[in-house]
Amino acid sequence: MKEKIYKMSESSEHIIEAVIKDDNINYMHMVLLEGEKLKTHYTNANVYMSVREGSLSLKLNDKDFVNYERNTVINIPYNTKMDAQNHSKDVLELIVIKAPSGSVNLTV
Repeated sequence: MKEKIYKMSESSEHIIEAVIKDDNINYMHMVLLEGEKLKTHYTNANVYMSVREGSLSLKLNDKDFVNYERNTVINIPYNTKMDAQNHSKDVLELIVIKAPSGSVNLTV
């Protein structure tokens, strides 16, 4: 069996790209600029959000927003209401992994 190679974009502009999307996982690369956010939704899988750059403002269910800084990984359980935003002036870069893969549309 030959290995599979996947590439991510290098961008400091808005991007939401599915790097890997198969039956095992969804591996998403996202860049959100100041004031941008993902559509509020309920998670359709177990989600891991890794903050690569910037600061993630995250509101889960009916709790207040919490800010997560660079090099932080947040695990969000299945069926959790999630509101992810960039409240910072800095560019926010995320890796989002869903395992097992989900089917929600994360476009802004």
